Amino acid sequence: MSMSLFDTLPAPQDFSLPIVDSHHHLWDLKTGRYPTKQDQYDKNFFLGDYRKICRDYLPANYVGDLAGYKVIGSVHIQAGRAADEQVAETEWLETVNRQHGLPSVAVGHVTFTQPDCAEVLAGHARSPLMRGIRSRPVTSSGPNESVAGAPGTMQDDHWRRNFALLEKHGMSWDMRIPYWHLEEGAEVARSFPRIPMVVNHTGLPLDRSDDGLVIWRRGLKALADCPNVIIKLSELGLPHGKWDVPSNVRVVREAAAIFGGDRIIFGSNLPVSTLSTDFRGIVEVMLQALQAETPETLAKFFALNAIRFYRIPIDRVST
Repeated sequence: MSMSLFDTLPAPQDFSLPIVDSHHHLWDLKTGRYPTKQDQYDKNFFLGDYRKICRDYLPANYVGDLAGYKVIGSVHIQAGRAADEQVAETEWLETVNRQHGLPSVAVGHVTFTQPDCAEVLAGHARSPLMRGIRSRPVTSSGPNESVAGAPGTMQDDHWRRNFALLEKHGMSWDMRIPYWHLEEGAEVARSFPRIPMVVNHTGLPLDRSDDGLVIWRRGLKALADCPNVIIKLSELGLPHGKWDVPSNVRVVREAAAIFGGDRIIFGSNLPVSTLSTDFRGIVEVMLQALQAETPETLAKFFALNAIRFYRIPIDRVST
């Protein structure tokens, strides 16, 4: 389609830089089954009570949350659809894209230990929107517990054999793991150097104590040493709706310094991020954290790096 819902956004008043949102979700609870939003409430969700987002979140809702900004493209990240509807989610997104001009591209889901993993990956790969997979490995409950080598972990041979199929399909991996597993993520990146990877949610620095940040920082440095890894500066919310601006600014600034201007991309995590802030709140933290950066670096962070990494069909970005 020639017209996109993004084209309906009013001209921004105070921030004209084009934005590609590299991380958002959509869901229609009438069209598909989303267990944790419908019948299996997850009391252990990392941000706490999320019942306010257990309702449809459709393109019009999403674009409404972007008011005031020049968003020109987006990346849909798998949204917890039922295990037997993984490819159906991708097919639904194709319909949404045809009707609304968004999302620009998509990242799907498969579990790397499920019996039909290869078939599901092939199903995703048939979609022109598909760019990669977000799949969480089995992780431990905290930094003082190890599950290394257990079934479904990043050391599991079964997990790794299926993970290797991403290269065959030219897919990337959205690495959504807690901060105490980041060094293990770096080992995966070294083992699969031809699979592009992007750290999700700033490496999830959920423990902002000095001890917690030491572990987080060490993991990010290990990941930054891997040339196939970039980082998504997104979802800075803390449990129970806490939005700690000074701490958020600090972790964004540190993560950006570790990875450098060519390897950082912006993501909103809408609508999940509305548990703690709005789109303006996210952008303002990013600008405060990156205030010393050049206009060229800001243009890369807010749009150009995501266009390159996710191979988004946007020919030219006018600033």
